[in-house]
Amino acid sequence: MNDVDAAEEWLDSWTAQVNAQAERSVELSRRVASLAATAEGRDGAIRVTVGSAGQVEHLDLDDRVHELSGPRLAEEIVSVMRRAQAALSSRVADEVRATVGEDTETGRAVIHSFDSRFPAPDDEEDR
Repeated sequence: MNDVDAAEEWLDSWTAQVNAQAERSVELSRRVASLAATAEGRDGAIRVTVGSAGQVEHLDLDDRVHELSGPRLAEEIVSVMRRAQAALSSRVADEVRATVGEDTETGRAVIHSFDSRFPAPDDEEDR
């Protein structure tokens, strides 16, 4: 094998690796776009489901929330929403590991993006 053949072989191998990584990135994007996460608080009286961008998709409240003042209810809803978003971040990390890998530049960037936007809440109550 001459140097030109070796260079062509290396280039073909590199191109295949880049294409495979691009395909895994597209698969990750597809999987993340379909994710949602749900969290509950107040013994199930408050339930929040967030979509793939962390947006609230469903908010379910039962009659037990009438026991709370307006400000306390708002605080509880935000707390449950943040837990749902943190759960979403965890699910995204699982999808990263299953597709592009958490040790890749893409994987690290996606995980960092979700972790920085949706960190695990400090409070452990109502879990």
